[in-house]
Formats: sequence, structure tokens, C-alpha cells
Amino acid sequence: MTSIMERITHWNGREVRDQHGDKIGTVEQVWTTDDTRPDWLSVNTGLFGLRQSFLPVQGLTEGPGGDLRTPYTKEQVKDAPNVDPDGGLDATEVQRLYRHYGNLGSAHGTTTRDRTDHRADDAMTRSEEHLRVGTQDREAGRARLRKYVVTDTEQVDVPVRREELRVEREPITETNRREAMTGPAISEAEHEVTLHEERPVVDREAVPVERVRLAKEQVTDTETVSGQVRKEHIDTEGATDRNHRR
Repeated sequence: MTSIMERITHWNGREVRDQHGDKIGTVEQVWTTDDTRPDWLSVNTGLFGLRQSFLPVQGLTEGPGGDLRTPYTKEQVKDAPNVDPDGGLDATEVQRLYRHYGNLGSAHGTTTRDRTDHRADDAMTRSEEHLRVGTQDREAGRARLRKYVVTDTEQVDVPVRREELRVEREPITETNRREAMTGPAISEAEHEVTLHEERPVVDREAVPVERVRLAKEQVTDTETVSGQVRKEHIDTEGATDRNHRR
């Protein structure tokens, strides 16, 4: 049966993805406390892989494509406490990592590459929580264009022309005498004149008047969010804190 140590020797250079399948980085090195229990992976993350983040081996599984899957999110791995990968992990750094990842069920001791005993100094690390704030897109509403027909009444003044009769009389002169003397001297006669007038004619035609479309634009508002964070405080007993003298 292949031991876990024999299997993880092939993990260097493997891609590591989070629970959603997002790539976190590639494995730089496996960190162990002894030859039977690997504890941490250092993973190249950040822009161009120039940053190393520590990731627990616990919970890692191998995907079908040979990549490694971790139950932790990409953001959680990248936000892990900064640790110098050129040296060993001392007990304080290990505890910081355990706290960041939720203690992993238990806290093992010091983890190193060369299994050298790196003893913790007599300092105590104080930690505090900070809010991580981001944004998430969500649907805020929908709009649509709908065209419908309404009936209005328009009034238009239309100039129209008509013919009217007027009686014109002219005396007999030498100029019109010949025309006046034609026909019988005494007789009955009728003369009919046709009158014309214009009437308004109404017709309809559809004329395009404008184009209407919906356009989206981005506006930026500021919203205030709040949340509770925890801070560790360190009290001293039997010693004077020179940094806080009155």
C-alpha cells in the first residue's frame, strides 16, 4: 500500500483548486513534522505566483485531472497569515495558521521542513479580526418597452375656395355695340353659370417620428456596512508596560 508520504512527494508543482474549482496556485513544497504526517503545503499564489501561502494538508483530495482540491476557499488561503517560507514554522506561526483555518480539529506542534526543533520565544502574539468587505452582483429589477395604440383628435385649419356670383352691368358703347345688337331685338332668354367650391378631404398616413430604446448606465453609490469583530487584549501582571507609562 502506498503511504501518504510516498504519494505527496509527487504533489510539488501540482495545481491547487478550491471547493468551487477556482485555481489557487501551485504547490511549492510539502511541510511535515515527521516522515508520516505532512501538515502544510506552501502554495505559490498572487500575481505571477510571487507570493507563498500556507494551506493545510488536511482535507486535500486529488482531482481526476491530477490537481489537488481543498475544502477552503481561494480567498481564505490567500488571506492566511504571512509566514517566511525560507525558514521553519515555529509554534507561534503554526498556532496563527490553525486559528486562521479554524484549528483544524486540533493543534499539532511545530512544523518544519528539516524537522529541526524551533522553539518558541517568550513573546505572546495578539490577533484581531478585521472586516473583509466586497461587492456581489444581483438582479435589482427589470424594465421593458411596450408599444400600444391610443386615439386622439386633431384639428387642422384647411383653407378652401368657392365661387360666388355677382352681377356686373356695363353701358352700351361703340366698343360693345356690335355684340349687343346680335340676336332678336325683343326676346326671352336664359343663361346658366356653374359655380365651384373646394371641400376638405381627410386621409391618414403612418409617419415614423422617433426611435426609443432602453440603455443601461452604471452609477456609484456608497453604502455603509457594519459587523462585529473580535480583538485579543493582553494584560500584564507583576510587570510594568514601558510603552504605556502615564
